[in-house]
Amino acid sequence: MRQKYRICQSQKQTKLNIKEYAVVEKDTKNVDSSMLRDDHFDLVCEQNYDGAAIARSAAVGFEELVDVLRTPNLFPIAPYALKIAESVITLIQDDTDRCVELFFDDREGVVVDSPLTP
Repeated sequence: MRQKYRICQSQKQTKLNIKEYAVVEKDTKNVDSSMLRDDHFDLVCEQNYDGAAIARSAAVGFEELVDVLRTPNLFPIAPYALKIAESVITLIQDDTDRCVELFFDDREGVVVDSPLTP
């Protein structure tokens, strides 16, 4: 499965937002990952978090942060969850509003980390 996670931090609203997207159309099965466009991805889940709670759990460590980030609706597998947690820590260490997008392709074991503007 090919998925991407858009992680956005808002300092003004003191919140963190994670959107999970996935390629679900069968006709894109043979499309190379580098050729995928935004319209190939469908929104699967969106989760909002309290910025203070995220900062507290990040201060404890990765495992605590992963536990807070995982919800009944957003429950990435361990390698993805760790990369997401790592990206969240990087975001909260910066005091600006910004986003990062992570791309995962379980067929290729590929993770692409790309900064975005909010």
